[in-house]
Amino acid sequence: MGLLDRMSAIINAKISKIMGRMEDPRETLDYSYEKQLELLQNVRKGVTEVATSKKRLELQREHLQSNVDKMDEQAREALKSNREDLTKSAIERKVALQAQIAGLNQQITDLDVELQKLTAAESRLNTKVETFRAKKETLKAQYSAAEAQVKVTESVTGISEEMADTGIAIQRAEDKNETMKARSAALDELLESGVLEDYTAGSQLEKELAKAKSQSSIDEELAKLKQEMDI
Repeated sequence: MGLLDRMSAIINAKISKIMGRMEDPRETLDYSYEKQLELLQNVRKGVTEVATSKKRLELQREHLQSNVDKMDEQAREALKSNREDLTKSAIERKVALQAQIAGLNQQITDLDVELQKLTAAESRLNTKVETFRAKKETLKAQYSAAEAQVKVTESVTGISEEMADTGIAIQRAEDKNETMKARSAALDELLESGVLEDYTAGSQLEKELAKAKSQSSIDEELAKLKQEMDI
């Protein structure tokens, strides 16, 4: 196998694989069923055509037989009139007509055999088509059910993955909350113990100055009150 042949084989294999993924078996089954219906229709058409041809020959035979009877009657009448020449002529036409009827009988027999064969074939094919139709609908229903199950499974799997991600996010948030609570509690303990200075309330020096200033104001107010009361 040459290089081009190998490349062609690889390409055909890939195309077949892609087509296999894209192919919907339900469409393939419906297409096969339609083709079988077309074949069945053609067989039925053949049955109709053969039956029609047979009926046409039978009508033609009846017409010839009517002429035979007519020639027979004419021959009898000519013989009664002592016209042997006319009698012979009528008999000759009668014999010719009977030969045609014999040929038609053979054709009708052959068509009847053919008609029986086609009718039997149509019956067998119709049974096969109906069997295939029932099987086709069963397979399509099974495929649709399997397809729905796959979609449900995929949806559940997707929801499970999303829920797993959500659970992880919630766990992380809870862990962060616990961490922040622990950090806040530790800071409060450090502030209370004096290890950390609460800068929101000012420095220790500022606290002492503010306390001294407040005490001085209290002393001034107390002295002023004593002076007013002469105590």
